[in-house]
Amino acid sequence: MKNLTKYIIYSLILGLVVGLGMNIFAPDLFGPVDKYFFAPLGDIFLRLIQMMVIPIVFISIVLGTANIGDPKKLGRIGGKTILFFLLSTAVAITIAMALAFIVQPGEPGLLDEEAANFESSEAPSVVDTLVNIIPTNPIEAMQSGEMLQIIFFAIFIGFGLAMLTKKTDRIYRLFEQGNELVMYLIMIVMYTAPFGAFGLIASAVGGAGIGAIKSMAAYFFVVLFALILHAIITYGAVVKFVAKKSPWWFFKNFAPAMSVAFGTASSGATLPVSMKTAQERLGVSKSVSSFVQPLGATINMDGTAIMQGVATVFIAQVYAVDLSFTQLMTVLLIAILASIGTAGVPGVGLIMLAMVLDQVGLPVEAIGLILGVDRLLDMTRTAVNITGDATCALFVSETEKDIEKNKPSISDEA
Repeated sequence: MKNLTKYIIYSLILGLVVGLGMNIFAPDLFGPVDKYFFAPLGDIFLRLIQMMVIPIVFISIVLGTANIGDPKKLGRIGGKTILFFLLSTAVAITIAMALAFIVQPGEPGLLDEEAANFESSEAPSVVDTLVNIIPTNPIEAMQSGEMLQIIFFAIFIGFGLAMLTKKTDRIYRLFEQGNELVMYLIMIVMYTAPFGAFGLIASAVGGAGIGAIKSMAAYFFVVLFALILHAIITYGAVVKFVAKKSPWWFFKNFAPAMSVAFGTASSGATLPVSMKTAQERLGVSKSVSSFVQPLGATINMDGTAIMQGVATVFIAQVYAVDLSFTQLMTVLLIAILASIGTAGVPGVGLIMLAMVLDQVGLPVEAIGLILGVDRLLDMTRTAVNITGDATCALFVSETEKDIEKNKPSISDEA
């Protein structure tokens, strides 16, 4: 795993140099090379790892729920997880909007508003999202990749296995064997990661070009700084003061998963790697990791919330619109709620941003102004998202250890 991480980092650097070099020195050649080499190389890796997402989510959450067993413990872990994700998202978007107001990246007249040409898809309402958590057809939910429905069904199955215990021990064993098989297949797929990372970053950087990056430098660096600040301060503080671990130790050991997340720009696709890294390198218990991290890949989108906060303020500044305190609170609330049900796939944050802009009366088509650099930011915010999932898993795992340690034994009670 250590050598694999090194090769992935080398591939990302090489892809960055090659993609940017071709965009500058051979722009006419980039199109065919991207179409027949860079893009297929990245897509093959993404398809291989996405092939494993549904099996690992379903099997791991069933096992995680069944292993927790005690309904009180399940409720306690679930409560900690949801509360952590909601609070961290609120902190993330607050940091983002504060930085955007301080730096003011969207100074009026800085960009050509007529260049915005993004056509948004309709985002689901909060009520629809909550109702649709319960699947009418679990098989169809798996086929269409409805992650919240898959998670609900998996928790339901895991709860049943926990309650029936010995009556269903063969089914439980089947899930354990399925988990071993899936983890082995993921290890095989991960050997293609350096090639996939090279193709993905070369295609993204070569397509965006230095001109697009320059024109959006202020917006880009505000979002990037907010992401780094949130990861270091918010997650670092939780690791240091709640989990009682060294932040440096945490980030160093979780780096392999972060590098894969950066290359794929997909929380869902990175999930198998992030779970394996958290369990083996951070010491997170399998039961907690199997429950918290798949749930986090679906509902924890701190990086996306940061993008939404900065982008909303940025677009308001470009169009010389003064956002009221009520509108800012609306952005905060909608961004938190929108993160629940946001699929962990590349680019979906733009659809959620369309819902946020619509709620505060800003032109949705203005999203086109940030498309040039969104792919690069998407990679970074995905790395932040999965780091938040791991932070929560470590926090829950360590606090559960303390509870078990302090729980009175039978001899003490006697």
